[in-house]
Amino acid sequence: METATPARIPLLLLPGLLNDAALWRAQIDALADIADCQVGDLTAHDNLRATAEAVLARAPPRFALAGFSLGGYIAQEILRIAPGRVTRLALLGSSFKPDSPARAAQRIAQQNSARLPGTFHGFGDRLMRSYIDASRLHDQALVATVRGMTTRLGAQVFMRQSRIARVDGRAVLRAWHGPALVLCGRNDAITPLAVSEQMAALMPQSSLVVLDDCGHLAPLEKPQQVSAALRAWLLQ
Repeated sequence: METATPARIPLLLLPGLLNDAALWRAQIDALADIADCQVGDLTAHDNLRATAEAVLARAPPRFALAGFSLGGYIAQEILRIAPGRVTRLALLGSSFKPDSPARAAQRIAQQNSARLPGTFHGFGDRLMRSYIDASRLHDQALVATVRGMTTRLGAQVFMRQSRIARVDGRAVLRAWHGPALVLCGRNDAITPLAVSEQMAALMPQSSLVVLDDCGHLAPLEKPQQVSAALRAWLLQ
């Protein structure tokens, strides 16, 4: 008698600002034996609710949900809209905090800069230093992958995603009682480790994974470690 092959777990992966499916390529490959992965499109709308609803419209009926950076805010909005469709939650390099007035002003300045002809080239050297660990700045393959995503998506997507309000997620995370993973690079300059520690504290059942020698872009900087953490979370 043949043994039935276990069904793969539907896994919805949400990328971050100016990221596309290339962000998750290593994880999609590494988890293919246990997860049926789908990458959500966060590029078409400029507000939280519309983006989350568009992702949900294309998502499986029920799914494990992993959000990176901006994708983590979209994941939290999905929990506001349809918590019953989410089986487990992972937040990577993300936050639950609303934008401060200074950060909101910075986003407006970045949008205005992106509108200027000939000024948008994806992530330049200064931004790259914020996004990846200092030890990886000379990793040409990594830098090329990051720049490839940002230039593919371009200025219009950057401006739309920058307009998405980052709202307070404390209540929605406290209300989540399912399996949860919080993952962060120890040297993340965009969403510092302290934020991930606070986020994990809002979900006492969560696992906190901290990756050494890693900046913000953990799925690309530490693909094997991120895949291993997601596997443990999926099989929890």
